[in-house]
Amino acid sequence: MTPAQRLVDVDYLVVGAGASGMAFTDALIDHADGVRVALVDRRAGVGGHWREAYPFVRLHQSSTFYGVASTLLGGGRIQTEGPEAGLHERADQPTIQAYYDGVLADRMLGSGRVELFAGCEYSGDRTFRDLATGERFEVPERCRVVDARYLAPEIPAETPPRFGVADGVRVIPVNDLPRVEDAPSEYVVVGSGKTATDAIVWLLGHDVDPGAICWVRPRDPWMLNRAVIQPDPAIYLAMVADMLGVCASAPSLDEVFLGLEDAGIMLRIDRSVTPTMAKAPTLGTWELQRLRTVENVVRRGHIVTAHRGRLEFADGSVAVADDALVVNCAADGLKQPPLVPIWQPEAITLQPIRAGFPCFGAALAGYVEATRPAGSEGGDAEKNRLARPSSFGNSLTDWATMNVVGLQNSAAFNSEPDIKDWADRCALNPARIAPDHPGSPELDEAVARMRANVGPGLAHLAALRDERLAEAPPR
Repeated sequence: MTPAQRLVDVDYLVVGAGASGMAFTDALIDHADGVRVALVDRRAGVGGHWREAYPFVRLHQSSTFYGVASTLLGGGRIQTEGPEAGLHERADQPTIQAYYDGVLADRMLGSGRVELFAGCEYSGDRTFRDLATGERFEVPERCRVVDARYLAPEIPAETPPRFGVADGVRVIPVNDLPRVEDAPSEYVVVGSGKTATDAIVWLLGHDVDPGAICWVRPRDPWMLNRAVIQPDPAIYLAMVADMLGVCASAPSLDEVFLGLEDAGIMLRIDRSVTPTMAKAPTLGTWELQRLRTVENVVRRGHIVTAHRGRLEFADGSVAVADDALVVNCAADGLKQPPLVPIWQPEAITLQPIRAGFPCFGAALAGYVEATRPAGSEGGDAEKNRLARPSSFGNSLTDWATMNVVGLQNSAAFNSEPDIKDWADRCALNPARIAPDHPGSPELDEAVARMRANVGPGLAHLAALRDERLAEAPPR
């Protein structure tokens, strides 16, 4: 070790203090006696991309499903007014940031077992450095490295536009939208996902005329109806039962999604267009109604260059106002690098385990790591059997894979009595039935239907996925 390096005597080096890194660390220290953790992040504190998120962002799903296992985000509160009255609350950016700051102070630093190295970057080979001072740190050979950055999202505030920008064109990231003082005659919103829908809903909520919005939507998205993705097992498990029932009988993946739409699970903005994107964030029906008021939708793929008065695409151009403001909402919010085993000798690489709920997956990985030490029977191979990595959704095929693997993982980890008991007590788990749940006829009916549908639904969804993959042109 060089004199400039300092040894940090810890058992785990968690690289990335965003949602996954925090959820893993929280579960690890809760269930592994005496372990010490170094938490490293290049940002100035914890919370990951939430520190740079656009100011009007909210979680797209219930706060209950987000955060760390030990500390409930939002307190399980139900909204009592507004367009989502009756649904669980969704935290905004300041609330999420305050939550993570509190978890850090109370649960982690307060335990004396976690040390935060903010403003530091992992260099590889068990070393990291302070970006401001250049000081270097090293962890011992016994220390396990946990990569919580593998699927870290990109956000527009930190990602330059992926298209050319000619002179005289105003292009801003979505973060800057509330600070616009010189309102244009036309807003050009670029993106197909949740960020773009948030931007449009925000504009319409601030009295921008729908006719003054041009929506460049390269792909139409399928989105989940927020009303059925709720932390009430009678609601959530009924949705799963309905989904599996549709999957068991649909003749194709496209028909699966149309059947889910008929069942009130999936939503699409334009019913005359069959979506090809299935990242499937949740959406309120009130938001859907607003989005449908925007009629100027450009479906010509990705912008090549934004010029004053026109947008250039690969197959031609589209006219826009000379003073149009281009709002960039496009970034890789859900990355899809190659899946790798979560537990490998060189690192524990955090990835989703159960479809659509990354915080639960990271917390589950932390619990499994804490309760099944490397020297135990089967070691890392047994951990990888219990928790295989699952991709995020993107195409319809990706969505099918995500759900097939997620359901198979659920069967695997729920077969272990201690994991099932932990998962049933973990509010991050959308499919849990808490031990103190009073039960109801509606819940009994949902569980019975889910059990009846899971075998045929899972098998047929996997077959439809494989059929679609076989039809795909070689890369």
